[in-house]
Amino acid sequence: MISRVAAYFQFQRYGTNFRREIVAGLTTFLTMAYIIIVNPAILESAGIPRGPSTTATILAAVFGTVLMAFFANRPFAIAPYMSENAFIAFVVVKVMGYSWETALAAVFFAGVAFTFLTLFKIRSWLAESIPLSLKCAFATGIGLFLTFIGLNETGIVALGVQGAPVKLGDLSHPSVLLAVFGLLLTVVLMSRKVLGAMMIGILVTTIASIALKVTPLPQAMVSLPPDISPILFKLDFHGALQPAFFPVILTIFIMAFLDTVGTLIGLSMRADLLDEHGNLPEIEKPMLADALATVVAPLLGTSTTGAYIESAAGIEAGGRTGFTSLVTAFFFLLALFLAPVFTVVPPHAYGIALIVIGSFMISPLTKINFDDLTELIPAFLTVVLMIFTYNIAVGMTAGFVAYPLMKLATGRIGEMKKGMWVLALLSLSYFVLVPNRRAVKTGTRKRRERH
Repeated sequence: MISRVAAYFQFQRYGTNFRREIVAGLTTFLTMAYIIIVNPAILESAGIPRGPSTTATILAAVFGTVLMAFFANRPFAIAPYMSENAFIAFVVVKVMGYSWETALAAVFFAGVAFTFLTLFKIRSWLAESIPLSLKCAFATGIGLFLTFIGLNETGIVALGVQGAPVKLGDLSHPSVLLAVFGLLLTVVLMSRKVLGAMMIGILVTTIASIALKVTPLPQAMVSLPPDISPILFKLDFHGALQPAFFPVILTIFIMAFLDTVGTLIGLSMRADLLDEHGNLPEIEKPMLADALATVVAPLLGTSTTGAYIESAAGIEAGGRTGFTSLVTAFFFLLALFLAPVFTVVPPHAYGIALIVIGSFMISPLTKINFDDLTELIPAFLTVVLMIFTYNIAVGMTAGFVAYPLMKLATGRIGEMKKGMWVLALLSLSYFVLVPNRRAVKTGTRKRRERH
């Protein structure tokens, strides 16, 4: 039985084993378990009840991640996207005035579109049109973005303070001191090649935080999952099919498409899964898993799902196959009944992993030709705008627009694949269609304050 499982997930091909994959799967789960709390909190602002939304969030993560495990055999976990849920709650519902049922119908239509585009290999054609310099920029930008999030979550840096967009946090605060301790412990363990170093760092920091009463103990160890029936299959298809609503569907589609492509390429590059041309072999499989998960998620009552950048934590822990994803899905399933235990991990504990991951994801920069400005400038814009706008999609769209413009201006348009023109047009429409970007940022800030 064990040998059959190892053969199915191709352990020998990817040079891995059960112990490494299990540690990787748990590490990924610990770094993204916050979604169990944060996603329902955001969607509650749109009127979706928090209890049922919690169950929907977990079930959507389990479905998508299991699909990624068995169908795509990739170490990528799937869960509801953070930027898309904020867009739905704070823009589509609160600003534009649509119901959450109509908004979820838009997510469903976007998922169906993803599925058809994947089956006809259009998504993979577009992904393979992206030049190596931008793929390297995606990986680097995502890594630094994770580090930025980790620094903020741990309190080592503070965002949006009076007089400065970013500044050093309060290093005397107990949670920050615990984060620094956990960070040093994790780095030392990793430098000594200790298996599961990041997971150990997260767990030790969590235990120390509870012992020092910085983090409260959960009020209960076991809880029954809330009833999902109030939001199950509650989509308003009629409202979503109105012509005036089409820009919302298109915006959700573009946001999810960009997030998914960037994340899959960035994670695959770090996991050394790309071929000699910088493409992910059989990319249709993880893309189809992602698309089908996005179809099912709104039926359950939650927003757009996709591959999570926190999967990089499991990759750094050694995860290389779908068995890592299967382990992550198992712990999400446990969270249906043990949510108080898993959600006790504080931000200053899991933020450690996000900081460390970023240091490992900047190496693709060395593959960019710094002497060719037509390659360097789009890559540079991609990285810096991912970080400084706090939005992966914005950085990617800037790169997709800048790259063909640079090639066109220098008379080197022949070096570019045709799919890049499609991506450039999609990127331009993204900037035009996304309404009230200020509202999205305000919603994100509120989410961080609650978190």
